[in-house]
Amino acid sequence: MKNHVLRPLFVVIAGVLALLVVRYFMVPEDFGAHESGYMYGWHRKGNEQEWKDFKVKYMQKDYCFDCHSDKQEAIKGSPHVIISCQNCHAREGVVAADHPDVTPKMHIDRGREQCLRCHAKLPYKGSGRMFVRGINNEEHNPEAMCVDCHNPHSPGFE
Repeated sequence: MKNHVLRPLFVVIAGVLALLVVRYFMVPEDFGAHESGYMYGWHRKGNEQEWKDFKVKYMQKDYCFDCHSDKQEAIKGSPHVIISCQNCHAREGVVAADHPDVTPKMHIDRGREQCLRCHAKLPYKGSGRMFVRGINNEEHNPEAMCVDCHNPHSPGFE
């Protein structure tokens, strides 16, 4: 082979070897896909307990339902049961899980845009949202707030 072919080939081979050497020293041995599979399983196996012990910076539904048991009953049979309360109720203050006695201020967003985050009609099939009922924002009561007719905790008509 001629030099004009061999030189770039050697440069590519040297680059790949350098990358493999750097990877060997930089990537921990326990990093990889573990029992969760390849899609979400890439993590450092020795780091799992550290993440389990990490304090959550937001509260789960159970925290909300301690005071709002009426909402828990209303949402139980609703398709919205899978949605975290904080997806719709924006937090103005973040409270660490180790300070449960501090109640954050919650802002209730009643705007149409809040509902349209999930319920905007998508013009294409196979988006993964085919089971979420979508509306045409320009045609479906464009001047009204969604909460005028729908209770988000029990989203049928009321």
